[in-house]
Amino acid sequence: MSNNGVIGIIGAMDEEIAQLLGEMEQVQQQTFYNITYYAGTLCATPVVLCKSGVGKVNAAVCTQTLIDRFQVEAVLFTGVAGALHPDLDIGDLVISTECQQHDIDASAVGFPKGTVPFQDVSIFPADPALVAWAAEAGRRIAGVNVMTGKVLSGDQFISDANKVRELREQFAGACVEMEGAAVAHVCHLAGVPYVVIRSMSDRADHTADVNFAEFTELASERSAHIVREILRLRLQK
Repeated sequence: MSNNGVIGIIGAMDEEIAQLLGEMEQVQQQTFYNITYYAGTLCATPVVLCKSGVGKVNAAVCTQTLIDRFQVEAVLFTGVAGALHPDLDIGDLVISTECQQHDIDASAVGFPKGTVPFQDVSIFPADPALVAWAAEAGRRIAGVNVMTGKVLSGDQFISDANKVRELREQFAGACVEMEGAAVAHVCHLAGVPYVVIRSMSDRADHTADVNFAEFTELASERSAHIVREILRLRLQK
């Protein structure tokens, strides 16, 4: 990965891209498949920023468009998630070492839950350099716990303690959200490095709906900080 190629940056919601968009320069926008892409510079780096929308299909379409239309050489997905690991609290950060879909289930025909049938890879590894830079950036935020681990994705908003326990035990996930594994899947097929950066907005339990609204802004600010620092660290390498 060079230090002057275009970087794709994705968030699922307005709150997750607003701060970064406000800091971009020389912005030009294009729309494909009802998704608006903002091309410009951020931290002296050419980037394309976009809001995918919620869910795995939206995230996959967005990622493929970044690769095909804008020839991005890496993808950063930033935003919020629900904590699964017991050591994580609201505002803490998870940097993906890998991603997996938790809601794909062909167990009735002999495939383990979370496995994409007839495909060699169902757990998609993140790029080690991007993971290291993101973790380093996170450790610079005072008072925030930074964890590297598996990000689980599914088209479900998790707000049940029993489901949290099930996901933790079955898949060893650090956090759960609705897009990252789709981004990872597309990047894996295309040979494009990626990393998912998630700030915990809730504990994915019965308080998730309240906590999500209250802490999304704080969580999004911390995720945006990580993105900026990754771009700066990349230029130094």
